[in-house]
Amino acid sequence: MYSTMIGNIFLVTSLLTVISTAASKTLRERFHDWVVEHEVSFINTAHEYKTFSTWVENDKYIDTINSKNMTYTLGHNQFSGLDTNEFAQYLGFAEYKLDSSYLRGSPTSLLNTKKADSVDWVKAGAVTPVKDQGQCGSCWSFSTTGALEGAYFIKYGTLNSFSEQQLVSCDNFKNGGKDMGCNGGLMDNAFQWIEKNGGLCYEDDYPYTSGTTRSSGTCENTCSVDEQSKIVSFVDIKKNSDDEMMKAVTLQPVSIAIQADQKDFQLYKSGVFTGDCGTSLDHGVLVVGYGSMDGNDFYKVKNSWGTTWGDNGYIYLGRGSQYNSGSGQCGMLMQGSYPDL
Repeated sequence: MYSTMIGNIFLVTSLLTVISTAASKTLRERFHDWVVEHEVSFINTAHEYKTFSTWVENDKYIDTINSKNMTYTLGHNQFSGLDTNEFAQYLGFAEYKLDSSYLRGSPTSLLNTKKADSVDWVKAGAVTPVKDQGQCGSCWSFSTTGALEGAYFIKYGTLNSFSEQQLVSCDNFKNGGKDMGCNGGLMDNAFQWIEKNGGLCYEDDYPYTSGTTRSSGTCENTCSVDEQSKIVSFVDIKKNSDDEMMKAVTLQPVSIAIQADQKDFQLYKSGVFTGDCGTSLDHGVLVVGYGSMDGNDFYKVKNSWGTTWGDNGYIYLGRGSQYNSGSGQCGMLMQGSYPDL
């Protein structure tokens, strides 16, 4: 009994020491830990000081928001050293705004589709692990492959990871496409390109490199497309309708465009994101489900910023007509589509 008491005392003392050490770390020490964790490099001392100053401001902002007991929390991630303007430039948002006027055809109403009470295509096995677009404005390609991967799984029962790099390097004006590689693109344009190309190559055969090279690269014809991945057509979902979006997500994962260049989105960590978020569409992502969490309705969305951002790479966007006058949280109901195989 004596040895048990001593053991318990030692355990409690050790735990208190860990807590005390974490609490007593200076901002500079915590910043250093962040630099090491995210392998951040600096051009010079001035750049390091600027990054530290921004990191401190973001740290204060995180504490302020989290103290308000919102439906979501913020936290540090790879973007903590960037201010809002740098964040937008880093991801190439300003290069090429998503514009719904380029879409083909009229939106389709899913009148005969029954929506489920809740959906999670991740648990169903239809979603590949979270990927990272890196320093390239190629979000549109990740949203496209995510929708294709989901449709392929649902039709054939196999989950394959398809090549974003093939889209980034080959789906451009030179090769009969309409997208602009690291300078942006549209998911519907990419669906059309895959249709014309007869399918897409696998990720392993045409791996993603633009995130580190910061370049769209040159189109390579060294891989063979999976002919079963050829898109026959795609469906544009009727805009500004939760009912239509939920029906579509009941069928399969859906590509959407959102506004993502705001600080709360940049530093999102967990929970249902109900904070201020506009409708200036600048980022492509993938809806992989919907449901409710602690009484808050949400859409589960897969991002392409790696697993250190958000909830292991995902965000739960608030669901309901109260967001942006019915356009959805971050404008997510304005431009949804999915491919048919």
